Amino acid sequence: MIISRTPLRVSFFGGGSDFAEYYKNSKFGYGTTISTAINMYVYITVNKKFDKDIRVCYSENEVVTDVSDIKHNLIREALHLTGIDHGVEIIYTADLPLSSAGVGLASSSAITVGVLNALYAYKGVYVSPETLARQACHIEIDILGNPIGIQDQFAVAHGGFKQYKYFRDDSVSVSPVVCSLDTMKRLKNNLLLFYTGMTRNSSSIMREQNDTIHSKMSLVDHVVTEAEDAFQNLVLGNLDEWGHALDRVWTTKKNFAKGIANVEIDEMYDKAKSSGALGGKILGAGGGGFMLLYVPCEFQESVKKALSGYRLIDFNFEEEGSKIIFSKANVA
Repeated sequence: MIISRTPLRVSFFGGGSDFAEYYKNSKFGYGTTISTAINMYVYITVNKKFDKDIRVCYSENEVVTDVSDIKHNLIREALHLTGIDHGVEIIYTADLPLSSAGVGLASSSAITVGVLNALYAYKGVYVSPETLARQACHIEIDILGNPIGIQDQFAVAHGGFKQYKYFRDDSVSVSPVVCSLDTMKRLKNNLLLFYTGMTRNSSSIMREQNDTIHSKMSLVDHVVTEAEDAFQNLVLGNLDEWGHALDRVWTTKKNFAKGIANVEIDEMYDKAKSSGALGGKILGAGGGGFMLLYVPCEFQESVKKALSGYRLIDFNFEEEGSKIIFSKANVA
């Protein structure tokens, strides 16, 4: 039996610049994002099955004799890629409801990376975070045709609080954000995460963003510049500037595609700012899911009261990426 644990992630800056249509044509020569893994996880269990069938258990329970018949597309393609075609059962659970894919915390990419990691470990093979991320991108973008960028796969595979740069030649650099422990602690203490309670189909938002990115290059250029400035401000300990930058980027991001914001999201955000938040954003594609806010500690009770109708989520930063947390012999 193998169990992998893969963190979810919070993306702060640079979203949109991780689309190939942008970073291959960027005036900077790259796109960049800053994100952190968080202590909320997807768990994948892989075990040898008594017979030659394949069982996949999530919100549904699938039992098939042929990999191609598996409905769960991420797991199906991970099995194809790793060459496992019979006699295995795969179960996944998560710290979010299993039906909540698309809430902006990279849960789909965490599933893909986590399944690949567990399946390779089941075969007795170690693969690097870089390989896990690239193979997850291949499954989600090249094979399944999802209109997404590549930041999520790298963020959940590598873990930690990092800046990623995506270059024209498809290389990716991974740089830890180096600052004092006190600065990182104060940053975490100034962040609040709320669940909006709104669900959305992110694919239409992402597809419009991807399809129209050439006409909005200047908007994405702005978020790249803000990401670079944010990196420096964290190194220098200019934390409140992070909040103001989040506000500027959120204003820009709302112009990427229809549906990123809506009346309720705007009202929620305005209440937070009126109560002392310096800035924030809807995580992921937008339209619902989780709202991240930067709120100086002295205003947090006021913001919590203003948003009392929404669920406040306790979270912390996670240093590790996808890892195998249990392995009982090589059963493959």
